[in-house]
Amino acid sequence: MNTWRIRTLTCLMVSLVMNPQFILAESSETSFQHAIESLSSDRMLADIRTLSGPTFNGRQGGTKDDLDSARWVAHEFLSAGLRLPRIRNGSLIIPLLIGKDGATSGAMATLVPTATMPSDSVLRIGKTNGLTTKQPGTDYLPIFDSPSADIQGQIVFVGYGIVDSARGIDDYAGVDVNNRIVLFLRGKPEHYPHPFSHADKVQIAQDHGAIGYLTATGPVLSPYEIRRGVTGNPSAFYGQVPLELAIPGAWISTALAQEILSESKGELPDRLHALQERLNQSPSSQAVPSNQFASLRWETVREEGLLINVIGMIPGTGPETVIVGAHRDHFGRPGGILFPGADDNASGTAVILEVARALTQVEPPPSRTILFISFSGEEHDLLGSRLYTSRPIVPLDTTKAMINIDHAGVGNGRLTVGVTGFEKDTFLEAGKTAGVHDKIDLYGFFPGGDHVPFKEAGVPTVTVVSGGVHPHFHRPTDTVETIDPEILHTVARYVLAVTWGQAYEP
Repeated sequence: MNTWRIRTLTCLMVSLVMNPQFILAESSETSFQHAIESLSSDRMLADIRTLSGPTFNGRQGGTKDDLDSARWVAHEFLSAGLRLPRIRNGSLIIPLLIGKDGATSGAMATLVPTATMPSDSVLRIGKTNGLTTKQPGTDYLPIFDSPSADIQGQIVFVGYGIVDSARGIDDYAGVDVNNRIVLFLRGKPEHYPHPFSHADKVQIAQDHGAIGYLTATGPVLSPYEIRRGVTGNPSAFYGQVPLELAIPGAWISTALAQEILSESKGELPDRLHALQERLNQSPSSQAVPSNQFASLRWETVREEGLLINVIGMIPGTGPETVIVGAHRDHFGRPGGILFPGADDNASGTAVILEVARALTQVEPPPSRTILFISFSGEEHDLLGSRLYTSRPIVPLDTTKAMINIDHAGVGNGRLTVGVTGFEKDTFLEAGKTAGVHDKIDLYGFFPGGDHVPFKEAGVPTVTVVSGGVHPHFHRPTDTVETIDPEILHTVARYVLAVTWGQAYEP
């Protein structure tokens, strides 16, 4: 070796010793690559198969099945190497996760009302000389928190079911619905700029004397509905109507709604389409009685049960926190029909488990503590995430990001990413880091999901959803066989990169 080579090598060694940041940066990049290469679609599919299988019976929030799935997730968190933090914030205690001092390990719980329906729910529709029994899951689904039903009455169409005198809208004008069953469309007309909830519609129906209701997706879809792949099939749904205001109701298929109205004397089969188009163009009432009757019969059992969030932690070196969350609950087995919830949201749960497995192997620890949270109660007004934001185990003002994953296994191969409180360029960079930047579609606030209570509390949020149509959304057909492992892997890579950017390189 000549003198020039020795000096060059010496200078390089001195440079490495004098620049530890260079060493750390190289080490950090290597650790990230090892973490991202460790992600396994097979493991995630196995987790989805377990969660969406018969063992957990559809994971309805507040049920024993929800408790069992929480215990399973807690076990997986521990197996991944996460710590289960001690929680002493007034939450209830869950057996198997309880500590000697009476604090729960890695779990927050609260009592919530649950509603279950027997397997013999019945909807019959037709003329007075013969009602036809309709097929649950295909023609209709009872609203999940609907009260018990034993009613029969004439069906009256009332548009979108909106009454707003200040804006000149009265969808009940010109019809009498007292002791009748109303049929209203889901959503609101294009010209109406304000929110109008399902619960608002049910209260108005009751105020007008209706004894029950049917609701359906109209045949004219909005651009948002088209983008989300909304179909005319009935879906699982909590009405969120206070018990004292509730009347029995069911979500029926668009085809059944068209059938009800096309049977009116002298009308064309596409009558519902024409009625909806007029409703979208003008606030004038399109209410009309049909010559059809409906009979709704089922029994709803109301109980109280434990709603459980499971929390695992990778401790950081600093005082700040990043949350990576996904809801675990689904709809259980209403009317005897299993709702597996593979895409919604066993897939998101599988992603946070896999990202946790990858990051627990990383050294050095993150700059910010990472909390992995398996929420329950998302399908029931975001009860789990609202529970956390009302009783956070670390102050929300030190929580620098909430990353939410929902519907991570079905679609067109692209990722829909909703961002609030951040510069969007940060998440394009995360896509480049993960090698999936050509699959990212960035938006602002994404409505609905466990990130919403965090946004309302002032925490910046990132929501990751697999893009495109989700044809099995809230349907009994949402099974593990519909999951695309490549989409699942893309989501996991991206979520790991976003978490890395927020927790390891703040």
